[in-house]
Amino acid sequence: MSSTVLLNLLRCGGCRVGVRQASSSVRFDSDGSGRPVTWDSFGIWDNRIEEPILLPSSIRYGKPIPQVSLSRVGSASVLGLRNQNEDRLRFARIHDNLLYFAVFDGHGGPHAADYCYTFMEKFIRGALEEEDDLEKVLKKAFLDADKCSSVSSSSASFLTAGTTATVAMLRDGIELVVGSVGDSRAMLCRKGRANKLTKDHTPDRKDERHRIQRFGGFVTWNSVGQANVNGRLAMTRSIGDFHLKSSGVIAEPDTQRLTALQYGSEDNSTIIIVPLGAWGKHQSSTIVYSMSRNFVSSGRWA
Repeated sequence: MSSTVLLNLLRCGGCRVGVRQASSSVRFDSDGSGRPVTWDSFGIWDNRIEEPILLPSSIRYGKPIPQVSLSRVGSASVLGLRNQNEDRLRFARIHDNLLYFAVFDGHGGPHAADYCYTFMEKFIRGALEEEDDLEKVLKKAFLDADKCSSVSSSSASFLTAGTTATVAMLRDGIELVVGSVGDSRAMLCRKGRANKLTKDHTPDRKDERHRIQRFGGFVTWNSVGQANVNGRLAMTRSIGDFHLKSSGVIAEPDTQRLTALQYGSEDNSTIIIVPLGAWGKHQSSTIVYSMSRNFVSSGRWA
């Protein structure tokens, strides 16, 4: 099974984008109409990008920043050889200046992935009421989702179900924060190069394996060389998998913050979030190039 969420942040069609310096007398609604300001109002030539401008963000960063539309998000999910698709993906606009993208790759049944699909956004909204730092927001939301899903788990099938979780938050069209548990990867494609934003949480990692062993768990390797916690789970962090919590499987995410866009350049940025099964033996750069090319050439963001 594989699910993919792609966000084309800025596509300039290979043309260089230039921005004229605006004089202090220029109004954001220069014609006095009160209509939303677009990129063209700031004097961009060679390629018209009709996107509303985020005025507070543009003022804060000193450059025109467009409001990224959810119409620029593409997604796909393929069942593969299994009988049931346990992948879930979701994207939403939480606030005018804050977008949410998530992939949950379930295992042991769809219950944990379904729970995160339904409630993760709620936990993020709740955390935002107490905290402005998006890295702290994601950590709290992941842990709250894990804790609350354990309360709602009323059957044995719920106790053995789990899911990866990779969530990307884009604020002000420029601040990108990613949090993840498990082995679903987030990539940032910039100028054709793949930049990995997440780390796989697997027993192959020495630090992750040591935590499992400190908790009294153990790691085994199957016939194809895949490491598993207690011979059952191929990852060391997840939401759910309550039968392995006492063995050191945790839900605390790794997070990363970066600047997603470089405006006024030829930079094209695409965020890609993909479960491990979609990567196979391919290199990250190959996957990023292939997916970006296929989604963009299809006219998804035209």
